[in-house]
Amino acid sequence: MSAHTGKIDLSSHIANTRNRGASITIVAFAHHKGGTGKTTSCINIAGFLQKAGKKVLVVDCDPQANATTGLGVEPDSLEHSMYDVFMSVFEGFPDVPLAEIIIPTASGVDLAPATLDLVGVEPYLYNIGDRAGILRELLTPMVAQYDYILIDTPPSMGQFVINGLVAADHTIVTLDPGTFALKGIGALSTIFDDIGEILGARVETDVAILTRWNRPGEAKDESTGGLALFIKRLFAPRASPDDEKERQRLTDLEDEVKKHFKQVFTVPYSPKIYETQQKGLPISHYAPESDAGEMYRTIASTIQNWN
Repeated sequence: MSAHTGKIDLSSHIANTRNRGASITIVAFAHHKGGTGKTTSCINIAGFLQKAGKKVLVVDCDPQANATTGLGVEPDSLEHSMYDVFMSVFEGFPDVPLAEIIIPTASGVDLAPATLDLVGVEPYLYNIGDRAGILRELLTPMVAQYDYILIDTPPSMGQFVINGLVAADHTIVTLDPGTFALKGIGALSTIFDDIGEILGARVETDVAILTRWNRPGEAKDESTGGLALFIKRLFAPRASPDDEKERQRLTDLEDEVKKHFKQVFTVPYSPKIYETQQKGLPISHYAPESDAGEMYRTIASTIQNWN
């Protein structure tokens, strides 16, 4: 592949995306802060889309490669990854198209994997004037092959996040229940507005997911039997003033998030989330009936209604 010197008309790319019809939906998962459940949400929603009979590709654009390991692939075992696909853009590097690195995983979700090498791509991207549209261009040959392409972006404000947002039809933002969650929304809104000004098109932030969401006093999903869970709730200690204060804080947080997004979902804490990650499977394929699994199923159904 020759050096990437041609000017990409990003506004045209966005327009073409909007006019694709129902053939494919590209979704980016974004947050500049780590630990918000971004990768977990990406692979679990991918799993339920696959269970619904859809052809799904997860593109891991995070050098930490959590989506790669979360789908059961060991990054150190890979010959090629998204690093090679991005570097194909530059003269002097081998031509490795996206189709060449895609791996079928045990869940039936296809994966374009990442490795730590991906860190080395970003300095090169800064030498390209139209760098924001690179991923969009790389994905173009694959759009006829899939119903959904889900992009996992790193916890940063760098070029991979921007590329993911530009490539996507829709953006899902994940938030943890911490005190600083609302500040994160403000920072993301600034990024989205800046990208919108550059592209002349709005970044569609359709959904927010509040992860690890449990108000004090609510029973956590521990997969206990119905009778055992009833007894646990029956004899649970009465809520303390601190519990009431925390419940109110979470309610206020949820209400505030709803002002910024068309739809807001709360995914409860569940130990099944961590178990399924250790198995290298989405929760859809390991514990679909868990509380967290049911919520991710609901979110996947919402995404299907976008078409």
